[in-house]
Amino acid sequence: MSQQSAAAKPSLQGVRIKARKGAVKAQAKHEPAGNILSSYTSSTPPSYRSFPVFRDQLYKHLETVSPGDFDSVATKLVQAGSTLEYLKYADPLFEIIFVGGLLQPGGSFVDDGSPISPFTIFNAKEPAEVDDIKKYIEVINKLTRRYKYLQKPLEESALPGLLQYIHRWEPAQKDKLSIAIGLLISQGLANASCLQSLVKDHLVKNDVALSVLTMVFRAYLVDQSMDHLSATLKRGGVKDLLAFFPPNKREGKYLEEHFKKEGLPQVAEWWAKKQYAVVKDGIIKDLSEMQDEQNTPEQVIAAIKSRQEESPIPDTELVQCIWQGLLGSVDWSARPDQIEGLALREVTKFAPILEPFCESGKTQIALINSVQVYCYEDTRIIKAFPQILKVLYNKDCLSDQAIIYWHQKGSKPQGRQHFLKSTEALVKFLQEQESSDEEE
Repeated sequence: MSQQSAAAKPSLQGVRIKARKGAVKAQAKHEPAGNILSSYTSSTPPSYRSFPVFRDQLYKHLETVSPGDFDSVATKLVQAGSTLEYLKYADPLFEIIFVGGLLQPGGSFVDDGSPISPFTIFNAKEPAEVDDIKKYIEVINKLTRRYKYLQKPLEESALPGLLQYIHRWEPAQKDKLSIAIGLLISQGLANASCLQSLVKDHLVKNDVALSVLTMVFRAYLVDQSMDHLSATLKRGGVKDLLAFFPPNKREGKYLEEHFKKEGLPQVAEWWAKKQYAVVKDGIIKDLSEMQDEQNTPEQVIAAIKSRQEESPIPDTELVQCIWQGLLGSVDWSARPDQIEGLALREVTKFAPILEPFCESGKTQIALINSVQVYCYEDTRIIKAFPQILKVLYNKDCLSDQAIIYWHQKGSKPQGRQHFLKSTEALVKFLQEQESSDEEE
């Protein structure tokens, strides 16, 4: 033996670390039985290679159920969960339920000659109907109630994954999948965050994202209100619906036109009101800052008109936020016995700014109601209400017809009886004056 070989150090090559028998058995207990399909190479990740085995085992449970027997399907799926490891195979499980087979990267079916699943949403009637798809959703509901750990992968991976490939399906299949997702979200079985998978260039540019979103909304609104949908979108982080439109149509007019045309005017109205709120907040903030800087009425009017041209809102909404913005800049820290006088002075000062935006009867009624609600909420100036109306009347912001109409049937419910009673004398004076003018 040479000196070199005598100095060789021991090697650990070939040493195998054994797993504890208990751990191996526990892991194997829920694994699908059978051999890995030969069409998958050894380079394929083990979990992915085992998907077809899981699918085939699941099919065995479903093949014994008669078509249309949804209760039996739910029972079989729940029973299968006791032998198949649903948590590990959540994505393939939902792929089988939703589209009838396993998907490979890119969204196409795994091509191994396997038939479509005995139970899949793609088997629903055509054209797709909400009531029919509901039966499939109830099966998913029963399954996720039994195995609560399935809801998270459904929301976070399965639905986003299916949505990013939705352009690959036929129109009828796409409708079925869209309706199913709308119902899942409306029933609280999934979060609206999955819809953000639609905001991808390849889905947005060809109106695919918009058509899917429209179908999701239509299904959702069958049983839920627009307010409910609004809250759901907010929780899901879906902030801007225009992101689902092609880049050349990301304007409010296209959004409103689309949803009205699709028979969902409530979506268009909700979105418009949401935009109005943003614009109104901006106008109110600008007005407050301009008053602090002591801008002239002409400068303030020009700024409001410029803002209105950029982001138009209804005239009635505009006059209300002008009132709020102007009065919001007032320092009300005067002595209690001087508050009413302060209010009248400020209204007199602001009237020239209001006057150009009070040309129609509707805007004048909207202004009176803004004053009414403001006085109702700030009781320190509630007694000055009739005098405020008189100042606005004298400054040509209000007409006698508008005040009379408001008194007869246009008032808000907030403090209505008090305000109607306190303005009786003013209204009587205006009616007498109107009669006198007619006689002359």
